[in-house]
Amino acid sequence: MPCRALDDATSMLMELRFVPSESTFSYFGALESYLLKHGRPIAFYSDKHTVFRVSKPNQHMTGMTQFGRALAELNIEILCANSSQAKGRVERANRTLQDRLVKELRLAGISNMEDGNAFLPGFTERFNAKFAKAPAKPNDLHRSLNIELDRLSEVFCLRYKRHVTKDLMLKYDHKRIKLEINDLTRGLVGKYVDVYEYGCGRIQVRANGVVLPHSILNPERKITHAAITENKRLSAVLEHIKTEQDKAPPKVKVKPVSAKNGYMKTRRRPPGGPSKMEPYYARKRAEREARAASQSTDI
Repeated sequence: MPCRALDDATSMLMELRFVPSESTFSYFGALESYLLKHGRPIAFYSDKHTVFRVSKPNQHMTGMTQFGRALAELNIEILCANSSQAKGRVERANRTLQDRLVKELRLAGISNMEDGNAFLPGFTERFNAKFAKAPAKPNDLHRSLNIELDRLSEVFCLRYKRHVTKDLMLKYDHKRIKLEINDLTRGLVGKYVDVYEYGCGRIQVRANGVVLPHSILNPERKITHAAITENKRLSAVLEHIKTEQDKAPPKVKVKPVSAKNGYMKTRRRPPGGPSKMEPYYARKRAEREARAASQSTDI
């Protein structure tokens, strides 16, 4: 995640890390690490990745992504590249890293994510020492974080609004969430509540900032490889869940009673009753036979 303070302050500040997928939670982790090291910049310059920008906003979408919402809460502007020149400015450092970093990892004999992340801090220092240039203005416009560290988890999470049904149920990410019955939840029927999903996979339901007790009725949802690769927003925790599911022993298939008795499917349709068109077909066959007999008699 190469980034730069708006006024070109200091040298190029990079936050590099290897992650299983380019998801919103991956960018949240990189952003949190950057803020703790350098403070809040005035703006981030990025490409038009779907994590940063909604390509086709409609009446149901505000046009702001989860990452954009987090930056707005931190009072950080995000600037998406709108020209080929700006796009080149964003990708120039990435192009250098994709060439130089891969070669240095190969020379260091690194082939896994853990060793790669341990290698990155030293690489960043050498990279900046060789390629950094003095800024036009020496002023550093990074600001203090100005937020409690324990509240960062509430900023770097996914938030969605969900409708509460008459039986105090709501749906989120193919899960059915049941709210516990109390004086507060009784008044939420037909209204919308906020669902918070954290990077660890924990889900929290809130109404006007108050955490609501709830239970998930189908928590053991099967995670497939296709779902992980197709959905950018899924975090690395789903990959861990899938790995644990793959370790579980396979379920024993119970044969039905018919199979135990020796029955085997023939994939043929059972014979049915007589067709309603049978009299018509019989009359046509009789006419063809009569025609054939008359023609043979004439000859």
